[in-house]
Amino acid sequence: MNKVKWIFRGVLALILVLILWYTLPQHDVVRVTEVYNRITTVSWANSMFYASPDSGTAETTNGRDIRFISAVFQDGSVMVYRNEDTGWIWPPYFKYDSSNLQAVASSLKGDKWVMVTHYGWRIPLLSITPNAIAIREVSGPDYTYFPWLNLVIIALLLGLIFWVRAMWLQFWERMVDPAMAEVQEAGDRTRGWFRRLFRR
Repeated sequence: MNKVKWIFRGVLALILVLILWYTLPQHDVVRVTEVYNRITTVSWANSMFYASPDSGTAETTNGRDIRFISAVFQDGSVMVYRNEDTGWIWPPYFKYDSSNLQAVASSLKGDKWVMVTHYGWRIPLLSITPNAIAIREVSGPDYTYFPWLNLVIIALLLGLIFWVRAMWLQFWERMVDPAMAEVQEAGDRTRGWFRRLFRR
């Protein structure tokens, strides 16, 4: 039973880590090589990783017209970002300026080093790309950014988890344990009554 409990906790922790990994802002220092629009097929397998079509993208019978930003890292590896409004859906970035962001990315294309703030994963097999949230020029490829917002969110989340756990333990101690003790005591009395009855 104890092993099952730890497996359950481990699965919950893994799910929480994956949600945070996908949702929290990430920062890449890259060079923008191309900005473009493309009709992209959004199927049942990857639709949960895209914004809804009414959040700034047009949808046709063949797919959805989505803005993309191609970039390259200092080591030569490449990355493709999509540029979609998030609207009021999850995650709560409330992004409505994808057209402006596309214009900024176009103006920074070339030899300039930029920091792309984004969320999401890049999974080529499922045509999943991270969604760019902001782009700004930086001093060079060695520019580093301290993720203070991520640390604050994680600290608040951990505080909330410990608070909820403390409240749950207090509730269990004050309400559940006494009730279970009363049930156990009533059961003991009932068993004792039946034992005395059958002895007669």
